[in-house]
Formats: sequence, C-alpha cells, structure tokens
Amino acid sequence: MTIAREEIFGPVLVILPYDSEEEAVDIANDTDYGLAGGVWSGDPEHAKAVARRLRTGQVEVNGGSFNPWPPSAATSSPQRPRVRSFGLEEFSR
Repeated sequence: MTIAREEIFGPVLVILPYDSEEEAVDIANDTDYGLAGGVWSGDPEHAKAVARRLRTGQVEVNGGSFNPWPPSAATSSPQRPRVRSFGLEEFSR
C-alpha cells in the first residue's frame, strides 16, 4: 500500500489491519525509510521485545518521549547536548 511505504509529509495517521504479530512486524519493516515507529501494548516488556524487531531509527514504546537529537559527533552547537556513550545506547540494538 503506497501510503504505508512512501514518505508522506503532513499530519497523517495510517491504520493497517494485521492477523498476527509477525505480520505486523513485516508491515512495519516493509519500507525504505524506517525513520521512526511506535509499539503499544498492555505489557511493556512485550512491547520492547516487538520494538527490537523493527528496523527503524527510533521506536517509541507506549508513547515514550521522542528524542530529537540523533547520535552525532558534532557537538559544537550550543543547543546540542554532548553525546556520550549512554546517549548512543538509545539508538543501538
């Protein structure tokens, strides 16, 4: 489905049905972009396990905070916090 595979700019919400968790992960990973994603569950540990299966740059679990600072060695901006190893953990698998 085009809207789920292409980068769409603007306030857009796409809801796609799925029959299994495996299918949901396959749908989420079927993109060339994978900038961000989200997983919602009544079981936070299960949500984290599913989030680890997503090929995306950043995943929110149950509406977690969005981190606008990607890992970078460029720390010259006074608005960019210094990136240390604990900051990179958020972006590693």
